[in-house]
Amino acid sequence: MSTGPTDRTVDVGGTRIRVRESGDPAGEPVLLLHGIGRSLEDWDPQHPYLSEYRVVAVDLAGFGYSDRVPGPATLEKLADTALATLDALGETRPAHVLGNSLGGAVALLISTRHPQRVASLVLADPAGFGAEVTPSLRVLGVPVLGRFLLGHLDARAARRAERSLFVDGSLVTDERVARAVEIGKRPEFVQTFAEIAAELGTVRGVRPGWRRALLDAAARAPKPTLVVWGERDLILPAAQLRTAARLPQVTTHVFGRVGHMPQIEVPEAFATLALDHLARAGRRTSISSENRAGTR
Repeated sequence: MSTGPTDRTVDVGGTRIRVRESGDPAGEPVLLLHGIGRSLEDWDPQHPYLSEYRVVAVDLAGFGYSDRVPGPATLEKLADTALATLDALGETRPAHVLGNSLGGAVALLISTRHPQRVASLVLADPAGFGAEVTPSLRVLGVPVLGRFLLGHLDARAARRAERSLFVDGSLVTDERVARAVEIGKRPEFVQTFAEIAAELGTVRGVRPGWRRALLDAAARAPKPTLVVWGERDLILPAAQLRTAARLPQVTTHVFGRVGHMPQIEVPEAFATLALDHLARAGRRTSISSENRAGTR
């Protein structure tokens, strides 16, 4: 039986992680991952379309309303904690992992670190496929300065940040701005954002080391992957899609007149592509499992 979105906090190795669940508990699992400094609400428009799946959206550790994992925040910790959240929910089946922006890089990292746990990937304007990134994120990766700016996020700055995400300005709602300000006041947010931003980039752009390592690992252990991009993304340019297209088992799509979050800006069009991809990947996983069972 399909259910509407419900929130709860899950204990993941002593760290409290907020999740929003919906869909059919018996359906194939879908894990939804948001971008840097964001929260699970960025996937809200997709829940109704995914009702036949068991959907778990998470606030990545240290972001949204989730606690930090002890020690410095890293991409690996974000990935491992997101997967451990599924374990804490009793979900150990291979999952379809959907990630936007930083969440795309986290999804790809989960697939390389724990390939047996991933059925397929849907990456929306993902980080990791190019060096270029909006100057505002480059500045936030600068030690001291980044923490200062993050610690002084007000409604005006939050509204500017939200406006950079969408072509459709009507999506910059008072609710989204208020949530960004509220989350930005949490100490976990400032520290986690600053540490992740510094790990992944510098004032010159995204660091090449982790990108190369991640893409090389993904090429060695490919999963059925759909990569989509907004044509007018101001955060991560759509030209980076060319790098994604070189990976094995990848299908790509560009949404015209769309910004950094196609899952919000064109939810139905996004869902149509994603659902077709998940269905084909699910059939492939089922056939593969049957073949393995037949060889025993």
